Amino acid sequence: MTTRMTTRSDLERFTNAPPLPDIEQLSRWANEFFTELPSGESPHFVQPAVSHSVTEAITDISPSSGHAKVPLSFSVPHESGLHELAAPSRTEEPTASGTPYYFQHYANAEGLDAVPQASATHGLSGLIGDASSYGVRPESFGLPDNGELKTLAMPKTGLFGISSGSSFYFLEEAVGTGRDAAVQSLGSAHPPFDVQAVRRDFPILNEKVNGRPLVWLDNAATTQKPQIVIDRLSQFYRHENSNIHRAAHELAARSTDAYENARQIVARFINANSADEVVFVRGSTEAINLVAQSWGRANVGPGDEIIVSWLEHHANIVPWQQLCAEKGAVLRVIPVDETGQILLSEYRKLLNDKTKLVAFTQVSNALGTITPAQEIIELAHRVGAKVLLDGAQSISHIKVDVQALDCDWFVFSGHKIYGPTGIGILYGKPEVLEAMPPWQGGGNMIEDVTFEKTVYQPAPARFEAGTGNIADAVGLGAALEYVQKIGIDNIARYEHELLAYATELLSRIPGLRLIGTAREKTSVLSFVLKGLSTADIGTALNKEGIAVRSGHHCAQPILRRFGLESTVRPSLAFYNTYAEIDWLVTVVRKIQCGKIS
Repeated sequence: MTTRMTTRSDLERFTNAPPLPDIEQLSRWANEFFTELPSGESPHFVQPAVSHSVTEAITDISPSSGHAKVPLSFSVPHESGLHELAAPSRTEEPTASGTPYYFQHYANAEGLDAVPQASATHGLSGLIGDASSYGVRPESFGLPDNGELKTLAMPKTGLFGISSGSSFYFLEEAVGTGRDAAVQSLGSAHPPFDVQAVRRDFPILNEKVNGRPLVWLDNAATTQKPQIVIDRLSQFYRHENSNIHRAAHELAARSTDAYENARQIVARFINANSADEVVFVRGSTEAINLVAQSWGRANVGPGDEIIVSWLEHHANIVPWQQLCAEKGAVLRVIPVDETGQILLSEYRKLLNDKTKLVAFTQVSNALGTITPAQEIIELAHRVGAKVLLDGAQSISHIKVDVQALDCDWFVFSGHKIYGPTGIGILYGKPEVLEAMPPWQGGGNMIEDVTFEKTVYQPAPARFEAGTGNIADAVGLGAALEYVQKIGIDNIARYEHELLAYATELLSRIPGLRLIGTAREKTSVLSFVLKGLSTADIGTALNKEGIAVRSGHHCAQPILRRFGLESTVRPSLAFYNTYAEIDWLVTVVRKIQCGKIS
């Protein structure tokens, strides 16, 4: 089968799209992420520099495997948005005239069979199968340079073209020490992560904003919902809708079963010992307030001390301030270092026999810092203090095992992990929950009521007064099952690599300051840009279809620790892509140069 060389004019007629980037721009991008091969050296199979290029995960790039996935597309940022370019079906040598590039433009490919017949690329000398077969990924990328073909190999520095000399220590896991290490890192120890398949599960990602494809980078505020969660909510209201526990009819039985099954799913997801340790609440904020008003009022007195950290969301500061003001207790704060990590040495100094409670976040919503939770909890227990761990930002990014952590309470919100809004979880150790008085009174939480005395239900019913958010609890169960199916370890690995890639690119932008560079962090990219307000940056990004949060993120103390009142906060999820990161970086550069306002 032969393939006709396609010209730029052919491409533009085929796509009816705005002009694509010129060869000089493509060359600059390629030189940024690929390494030139010495004369006569054969290209090697290495981990791809997943820049504006491969948007599909590569399962195995060894030439002998025969089953490596061909990337479906290459994405390049352009003034009109992200352009998806189809992978070629055959490769040919470039013509003497040096025609610039030969990808065909397409949109929303649904799989290998959907990739249109593509023409030869300029210099993609790796073996690519046709659109209906598997092959191995390209070994090198060729670009014309002063009339000659420059052959650029995949990077020698490790994964994603990130230098091992980076000052961002949390990148180390995503950086190899050379080609061999990069190849070895792609073994079959874990199943492939197919981000395009994941994205097809989230219908809202097909939305357009200001004529651009939606790039949702506001995941720390709320995550989008997969179709399976949307369908589960619809199924509940179509076939199961009823109040729970207190009726003899069929729909009440269905509703009760669905609700309690969701509780079982949550218990398994966080490795609670029993579903009775799981209380449904509206979210992390309500869960923290429940503990403060129930356990706190009963156990905290004058002179007692509560410890929080500089990293906390307001929801894990204000309830404890209110309790301290009411009870005459003292609030202590764990400081953080210049990277945004908790100073354990200073924390140890705060602990004493007056410490009643330590409440802290597992992951900072403003910086992405992953705190040393297990050590903090262990140290608190040594002085007899209870520990509440805020998992609102950790639950969707890293594995949570409440038994291994040994926390007394753990809280999270459903909407942070692809579930509905208005539903959340308070986990508590059984002996702690049983010792806590009810927070609210009403139906469902009682065993017997007379005008003289009320006998309360045991936990968790004791803390679920009235008609709960039944449908959304069921929807949360569906979301957690969806995450379990993909695998939280697979999600964490992909997001870590995406974070490393984004951090490296953003750190190259003149005048951009990243806020929060702790060795251990996840999925948050807070930054400020010299001379520009964060509100203006957020507005400019929105014009290009990019959704980020700009402001104080309900975490004013930690921002003020860095001398700031606000930041721009892109935050990642497992449905984000390298192409979206490229578009973010491209638009931020334009903003910095005054081309977008």
